Amino acid sequence: MTEWTQCFLGDVLKLQRGHDLPDRLRRDGPVPVVSSSGITGWHNEAKAKAPGVVTGRYGTLGEVYFIEDDYWPLNTSLYVVDFKGNQPRFISYFLRSVLKNYKSDKAAVPGIDRNVAHCLPVKRPDPDTQRRIVSILSAYDDLIENNRRRIALLEQAAREIYREWFVRLRFPGHEHVKVVDGVPEGWLKMSLTKAADNVDYGYTASASSDNIGPRFLRITDIVGGPINWGSVPFCEMPDRKLARFLLDPADIVVARTGATTGWARRIGRMNEKSVFASYLVRFRFGERIRPLLASVYMESELYKAQIAARLGGAAQPNASAVVLGAPEILIPTHQIQHDFMEVAEPITEQVDILVNQSETLAKARDLLLPRLMNGSILV
Repeated sequence: MTEWTQCFLGDVLKLQRGHDLPDRLRRDGPVPVVSSSGITGWHNEAKAKAPGVVTGRYGTLGEVYFIEDDYWPLNTSLYVVDFKGNQPRFISYFLRSVLKNYKSDKAAVPGIDRNVAHCLPVKRPDPDTQRRIVSILSAYDDLIENNRRRIALLEQAAREIYREWFVRLRFPGHEHVKVVDGVPEGWLKMSLTKAADNVDYGYTASASSDNIGPRFLRITDIVGGPINWGSVPFCEMPDRKLARFLLDPADIVVARTGATTGWARRIGRMNEKSVFASYLVRFRFGERIRPLLASVYMESELYKAQIAARLGGAAQPNASAVVLGAPEILIPTHQIQHDFMEVAEPITEQVDILVNQSETLAKARDLLLPRLMNGSILV
């Protein structure tokens, strides 16, 4: 028989604020660095033992990450330091459900203090029920994780093709092309800003919980993998301003502030009108270079390294559109661009299919989550 106990969140778990780790102090290693956006980097030292449950201290509440390796939680996050005898995987679902229903009094930037969180009234199920809930919800997450790994492999394949053709210059027919100062004959080399048709800053607005207006793309939505449009919130926006900030599937957006400065993401599949936030810069290509070719470079570590070098290891990075557009890119002939698209387009089409599958799975899981957590579905 299922038993539910009325208590406070602090009776179920203990949260602690994460730890500072400026970019200049990070060292390459196997330890995931976890922020309010999930895994956003790597380090050689851990601050917390696995398994871990991490959520953001401000921003869109309800985003919770389950970490299976020792990790470093950043100061933008809260992490669980005591599960108080409960299953860690269950706690990740439980906390997500609790915070999704939490209404912050900070309207402009929703946030939560751990001491406030500990005082929230909740209902906790018995250990057997916890295990059954985990078995149901984790089946969805395991499929989503499998898709994520497949997407990562596909994107890595596209980047490796880019390196082979445009960094090592072993493109089709390279044996018969003269190269001068690293630029093959008939090619151009110019900054991303010059290569782009348009570079623009995003719109300043707060996300809304209501399904009104266009979708509102933020920094947190582009970090860590393809955009999950199912989790992108809506915002209210005057129609007269909409046209300038509307996104196109071929657009590329880049984070310009914080630890994720230099992270870029091609918009890709998109079913509804969407606009981008002011902490993003949009690059629109098409006249000189194919958008997909530009996006493979801008989503790579090559581009991030170029941006990091220009920022000089600042503790709180903040890049202008000028800085983000300064790295130079090789622009091949139309024929080579066509050849690249024939190889890369099937890869991105498969990525879009997997992203769509993952969104469908996530929606099904999120429909079950509140019903399982309030006991309306017996397990």
